[in-house]
Amino acid sequence: MEKLSKNHDLTKIKAIGGAAQQALVWWKSHPNSPLQNLDPRLPIHVQVTSQFLSIPNSAVAQDTSAHTHALALEAALGGPDHMAARVGTCAHASLIAAQLLRVREAWPDIWSRTGRVQVASSFLASLLCGGYVSMGEAEACATGLWSHVSATGAASGTPSHWDEGVLEIVGGNREEGRRIYNWLGDVDISGGRRRLGTVSRYLIDRYGFDPDTIVTPFTSDYLSTYLSLCPSPSDAVLSFGPMDVLMTPAPHFLPTRLFHIFPHPAQDSSEKRRYVAMLTSRNADVPRALVRDMYTKSWSAFDRLVAIVPPGGSIGLDDKLFSFWLLQSDSHPLGHVKGIFRFETGVKVNEFRDLRANPRCLLESQILSFRARWSRMIATGVLGPNAGRSRNASTTPSPISNQAKRPSSTAHNMGLPFDPYDYNPLPSRVLATGAAANFPSIANLVGDIFNAPALVPTTQIDAAQIVPHRNAPPPGFPARATLGGAYVARWVWGKEKGTSAGTGRGGFEEEVRRLLAKRWATAGGAPLRTNINAPGITSKTASAAGSGTSTPYGGRSGLGANVLVEVDEEEVEELDSIRQTNYGLGIGNAFGDGLSGASRLRTITGSTMDSVLSGSTLGDTPSTAFTTPDLGSMTSPNPAGTGDTSTATPPQSTTTLTPVTAMLTSDAELQMGLAKVADPDVDAFMSYAAIVPEYCRLEGMLVKGLV
Repeated sequence: MEKLSKNHDLTKIKAIGGAAQQALVWWKSHPNSPLQNLDPRLPIHVQVTSQFLSIPNSAVAQDTSAHTHALALEAALGGPDHMAARVGTCAHASLIAAQLLRVREAWPDIWSRTGRVQVASSFLASLLCGGYVSMGEAEACATGLWSHVSATGAASGTPSHWDEGVLEIVGGNREEGRRIYNWLGDVDISGGRRRLGTVSRYLIDRYGFDPDTIVTPFTSDYLSTYLSLCPSPSDAVLSFGPMDVLMTPAPHFLPTRLFHIFPHPAQDSSEKRRYVAMLTSRNADVPRALVRDMYTKSWSAFDRLVAIVPPGGSIGLDDKLFSFWLLQSDSHPLGHVKGIFRFETGVKVNEFRDLRANPRCLLESQILSFRARWSRMIATGVLGPNAGRSRNASTTPSPISNQAKRPSSTAHNMGLPFDPYDYNPLPSRVLATGAAANFPSIANLVGDIFNAPALVPTTQIDAAQIVPHRNAPPPGFPARATLGGAYVARWVWGKEKGTSAGTGRGGFEEEVRRLLAKRWATAGGAPLRTNINAPGITSKTASAAGSGTSTPYGGRSGLGANVLVEVDEEEVEELDSIRQTNYGLGIGNAFGDGLSGASRLRTITGSTMDSVLSGSTLGDTPSTAFTTPDLGSMTSPNPAGTGDTSTATPPQSTTTLTPVTAMLTSDAELQMGLAKVADPDVDAFMSYAAIVPEYCRLEGMLVKGLV
C-alpha cells in the first residue's frame, strides 16, 4: 500500500480482489477485532502485532508436519473413499483439518487461547475491510471439514455445512467441535458474486482510497490462477511451482480419492453450479532443482539435456527408463511412498547407466503422472458424458482430430482402465503457468504427452525474457493469482454498477472474455500489454528470439538466477545494473550451435540418434553424479568408439536458460493474453502412449511395496 500510494492515484480504484495460499491464521481470543479502530497515522504492522496471534508462525501450504494426523483422520472416517464422499477430499499432507488436530494434540495451551482461525485469503480480505470476513465455499471445501451438498441435495432442503461429526473428531469431543465451528465462522455459499464490504476507514484516511471502493471475495492462489486464464470446458490449466497442479472445469460434484474437487469460486447464484477438478503433485520444483544440482549445475544445461535425450531416455522401443522422485508424501495413490526409484528394462536400479537420462526421465514421470491420473479421473464421470472435451471446439485443433479411433477394451489397453492411445479424453489445450513452463523442453513434453497445444500467458513469456527461472514475476509484471483476483473484482463491481459486464448473460469466464473482446476491438486488434511500462504490441506474428521488446528492459540478458525461489526486488535491481554493463551472453551461441531462440527444440528421434549420440555412455562406466555433463561431447561423437573422452570438446561455460517464445497464435487466444509455445506432435504422442502401460505397472509396484 505504501508503494502504491506513492506511485498511483488510489482514488481511481473501484474494487479490490485477491488470493493467498491455503494456510491458517490463528487469532487469540479477543473481545473486539484488532482490525477495528486502527490509527491511520501508524502502519498496520505496528498495530496488529504477534501478540494478537496464538501462533505467530503458522504452517504454510508446503508444510507436511501434519500428514500423520491427516491419515489418522482419514482412518477415523472409514478410509479415503468414505472421507472423500463426506468432505470432498481425502488425506493429504497440508490438510487444514489435520493442522487443527495436530495443534490440539501437541500444544493444548495454544489451543486454549485461540479465539478464531481464518484461511490466509480471508485474513488478507479482513485487513482491507477492517473486520473479520467469511471464507468462500471453495476454500471451505479444501479444509477437510466442510460437507458440500450438490444442487440436487440442496433442493431437498439440506444446505452445505460444516460437518459436526468431523469437527468432533478433530476437537476430541462435541464441545470442542462446536468451538472449532465458531472459530471458522459462516461460509459464503452464494457463489462469490457479492461484495465482502468496503475498504476500511484506516485505508481511506491513510492511503486516500475512495470510501465506495468495494472488497470482493478472495480465494486460494491456485484457484485464482485458474480464474485468470478463463479456461474453456475442454481446457486444462497446468500450474507449475512448489506443488504442480492440474485443473479443469467440471459440471458435476463427484468426490473420490482420485482428485480434489471444489465449487467454482466465481459464479452467480442464479447459475447452474459449476466445479473445478484438481490433480496435485507435491514433488514438483524441489525434485527438478535437485536433479539440476546433481547432474547439470544450471537450468540451461538441464533444458538442453532434456532436449537431446530421446523419449523414455533410450533409443530402443523396449528398454525405456523410468524414474520416480518421491521426496514427499504425494497424492493418491502414492501417499505412503517415499524415495527415489529408477527402473531400466523393468528392473529397479540405483542409478541409470547413462546419467544424462535423469532430467528427462524426471520430467516425463511428472507429466505422465498427470496424464494417467487424468484418464482415471475421466472414468469417474466428473467431467460429464462428453469428456472427449470436444477437441474441435479448440481454436488450435489437434493434428489427429480426424484419425480413426482404436477399439477400446481391456485387452487392447494392456490391462489399463483407459486407452492410452485415445486422444479424445485428453484436454484440447493445456494452459501452463509457473517458471517450469518457461523451459522449451517442458513445454514440448506437455504438448507431446497430452497431444495438445501448450499455451502460456503473454505476460509470463515477456517476464521470462528477464528472469526465466523464477515463479514470481519481475517488477511491473502481473502474477497470475493476483490477476485472477482483479478479474473477480471487476466482475463483481460490474454487477453492482449494472454495467454491460454485469448483466448476467453468462458465467465469470464468459463475461471476462466479453470484456477482453471489447478491449481487443477498441484497440484495433492490439494484443494485451504485458507489464505496466510496455506499449501495446501490434504484431501478431511469432516473437523473435529472446523477445523482450514489449518489456521496459528491451532485450533479455544472459545473466540470471539459477534456483526456483521467490524473487527479491533487490536482486532484480542488481540484475538490471549488471545488465547495463553489457555482460550478457547472446542467446544464439549459448551452446555454440547457433540455434535460434524461436526455433522449437524437438527431441532427437531414433533416425538421427545413431549419428548424434554414437559416443553414448550407455555401456560405459558413468561419471560421478555430481559432475556437470559435457554437453559438447554429446554432439561430438568419439569416432574411435573407445570411450576415451580426453579429446572431447571441453564443457561449455554456464549460460542462462533460453526461455520459450511465442509461436503463431490465433487472434482468439491473443485477445485472452495467451500465446502458443508448443504444438502437439502425433508421433511423439504415440511413442509416449506406448510407454504409459509400463509407467502404470511400475507405479503399481511402488504402491504395493513390491520394490
